[in-house]
Amino acid sequence: MKEFVLIVVIFLRVNAFAQVADSSQREVRLDGAINFRDLGGYATMDGKHVKWRKIYRSAALNRLTTADLDKLKSLSLSRVADFRGPYEVQIAPDRLPMGITRISLPAGSENIGDSNYSKNIMQQLRNDSFLLGFYSNLTPFTARYKPMFDQLLALNNDSALLFHCTAGKDRTGIGAALVLYALGVDEKTIMEDYLATNYYRSAESDRAIVGLTKMYHLDEQTARNVMAAKPEYLQATFNAIRRQYSSLENYLNKEMGLDPEKVKKLRLLYLN
Repeated sequence: MKEFVLIVVIFLRVNAFAQVADSSQREVRLDGAINFRDLGGYATMDGKHVKWRKIYRSAALNRLTTADLDKLKSLSLSRVADFRGPYEVQIAPDRLPMGITRISLPAGSENIGDSNYSKNIMQQLRNDSFLLGFYSNLTPFTARYKPMFDQLLALNNDSALLFHCTAGKDRTGIGAALVLYALGVDEKTIMEDYLATNYYRSAESDRAIVGLTKMYHLDEQTARNVMAAKPEYLQATFNAIRRQYSSLENYLNKEMGLDPEKVKKLRLLYLN
């Protein structure tokens, strides 16, 4: 029976993360950071592909080693968009190579990490409603993500941009979804990129789950829900956008400033 369960788990994992088959090219392996990956290579609905080595996503960057910094230099990064709030940044400031401009985009994260937030949040994490609400609350999205799109439109041809939060899962996952959608990638692929966080963060998530159960007395399943990238979370973002704006295209136009001309420019810059 155990062997059967193991086979099922492996089968589900392989199918859920089929897109990580190119992880040797997509993942940027670092000693001091996880979930750092290239958004390049994804096919668009009109047969083009996102350019490699132009747009990256990641978790926290505060523990980068000297060797990691040297590797980041080779990526031609010129901009890093940081979605974390001030408390998160204070306890874990980015460690970046010289010459990279860090852009602080803390909208919606202003209180993450303070003592009251931590106390209150644990009361709300008893079910999925908190994260579903987080993903469907569009209020901070414009201030958080529009400057990132502005930077992408202004970036030099020989430069790259990285965006990140703490886990590289929620705020970063939404940002990646919006970027890929604007570039014309289909929603199935976008969801696969989002769910791949479960693969790239598996070891770190397991450690965090133990911490949540011991320190905050969450039951294990709740802790797993908190640490997981679940399809219904990102789908809550898409659903909220469509309820309010009818389509993602309308939303990107109105809130991200991506009118047809800017969408065309964005795709000229980042597709081949």
